[in-house]
Amino acid sequence: MELRNFAERILMSPLIEAKLEPLVGVMEDSQPGESLRVEAPARPAKLQFAARRTTPSMPHPFALGNESKRSVAHHIMANHELQALEVMAWVLLAFPEAPREFREGIARVMADEQRHTRMHMERASRLGLEFGDLPVNCYIWKQTRSFHTLLDYIAVLPLVFEARNLDHTLELEAAFQRVGDLRSAALMRRIHEDEIEHVAFGMHWLREFKQPTDSEWEAFCAHLQWPMSATKSYGDQFQRGARLRSGMSEDFVTRIEALRTLPTPAPPVRNSEQV
Repeated sequence: MELRNFAERILMSPLIEAKLEPLVGVMEDSQPGESLRVEAPARPAKLQFAARRTTPSMPHPFALGNESKRSVAHHIMANHELQALEVMAWVLLAFPEAPREFREGIARVMADEQRHTRMHMERASRLGLEFGDLPVNCYIWKQTRSFHTLLDYIAVLPLVFEARNLDHTLELEAAFQRVGDLRSAALMRRIHEDEIEHVAFGMHWLREFKQPTDSEWEAFCAHLQWPMSATKSYGDQFQRGARLRSGMSEDFVTRIEALRTLPTPAPPVRNSEQV
């Protein structure tokens, strides 16, 4: 199957079943086509992106003893995984000139995102909530507006969102274990192991695409635009070992860890021309 066709199906079909259908047969990339930047993914009516401040917040870990709160958590995470899948499909269409090894690698990561979405959907359903029963946000998807180069994508999705998930997955695993939900805990551990590979993919291509005169850290920070920043790339319980397993250097990990002790940077001041 051509990667372009795979990406188009994920972005342009409104059916969840089509979005989550695995890439079957031999992976081909002989017809990447022209660059196409999709404004928004097609989605079923119940999963259209909702207005700001109308979507539920992630339940506090101490609230997860309540089954309905656990279902909300899985619903939110299913949408996160689906957005990541859609963003990766967007990258395949937007950057047809990317190296074939990169494009095939991102397609393999997309297979994980499809599986993660299904896992959260099924767990939410078991807990009483069908995917689409709650309004969903577009926070991850809207980052595509700032992706002008492949390094912009790499800095944001693998090295901020997925790197942060190295912490969040284990935080949630522990929270689910505390309330006796061992199925949800096992799900989070499985995703954690996959995220290590996803961050490794990002680190590999950061090194491949950055300027030889730039350090890894300089290249990473240079491709983060507000509101993204390196301070968003970690959770509450910093998983140093997982980051080292992903191929981050000691220096890179130490720089991220050091940010945890610094005050949160203020947003840039906007003048009248920027508003």
